[in-house]
Amino acid sequence: MLTENLNNNQATILEIVRMSTEDGPGIRTTVFLKGCTLNCSWCHNPESISIKPQVCWVGSRCIGCKTCIEVCKENALTLTEAGMWIDRSRCTGCGDCAAECPGTAMELMGKIWQIDNLVDEVNKDRAYFETSGGGITISGGEPAMQAGFAGAFLKSLREKGLHTALDTCGHCSRDALNQTLHYAAMVLFDLKLIDPKTHKKFTGHDNKRILDNLLYVADYIRSHVYPNALWIRTPMIPGATAVFENIAGIGQFVAKNLSDVVDRWELCAFNNLCRDKYLRLDQKWAFHHTELLTKEDMDVLTEEAKSSGVNPEIVFPTGSTRLQPEEMKQEIGDGL
Repeated sequence: MLTENLNNNQATILEIVRMSTEDGPGIRTTVFLKGCTLNCSWCHNPESISIKPQVCWVGSRCIGCKTCIEVCKENALTLTEAGMWIDRSRCTGCGDCAAECPGTAMELMGKIWQIDNLVDEVNKDRAYFETSGGGITISGGEPAMQAGFAGAFLKSLREKGLHTALDTCGHCSRDALNQTLHYAAMVLFDLKLIDPKTHKKFTGHDNKRILDNLLYVADYIRSHVYPNALWIRTPMIPGATAVFENIAGIGQFVAKNLSDVVDRWELCAFNNLCRDKYLRLDQKWAFHHTELLTKEDMDVLTEEAKSSGVNPEIVFPTGSTRLQPEEMKQEIGDGL
């Protein structure tokens, strides 16, 4: 099924992640939609950028049977000495190869879900939500790329008494934002870079629409019952976002415009676990050789954020950091 034929009752879902503690309060189930309006050079989920389903090959599972090649109607697959080559100019993402692969070496990233089925699926986790104060977060990609479905999905969840959160990069039309905003109990809003030129350099677009939408969300919260919470999230990318000028600038913007509505400002540590994703998509990653930040790096950036003018109590560093040699020795010693 092609994505251009989708309506508000169905959408291309990349992944459903259960037991998440990183996408809002409590234990949450996060639904990742495919399709994004930005093209961040550090993106940790490159498979979420295109709205269409995509096929990838996992070499460790391949048994060399060539069943995938036989069923591919587009002749898009070739098994070479280096592995399976996917001609992405031919591949339509139909998923026939993944469905027939006996070793599960061919994976289809992106599946069409009907809204009722998706609501029933995430509702299975209700017990975890009720005991932890959690709920469902709709993320991406960018949920506004499939705004009609995202809004209808959030509405259905709210009608079932489930806590809802919208995770957005903010680069979307006001109409798309309005279709989802009213049914979200809270908003997680990415604010990556404050300088418009630097933002365009690393994401493909400047940040005017994003900042305008963030101010709109703040005004919406002030005048409506829902959403009633706003979290700002900034990825800490070495050499890009994790610089003092950027952190200070974001903090000043938040302090000036959002201090009465922001509950939390997360500094999300860079991770490089997505390297294989780029390889499987035949893409190069600009941050392939970039190391994680150290705890000292994150501590210094956190202090910069806390001193930028915001209430320091709302600043929270999250994610894993790189161990220094002395820390590694300490961990080894503790384990003996």
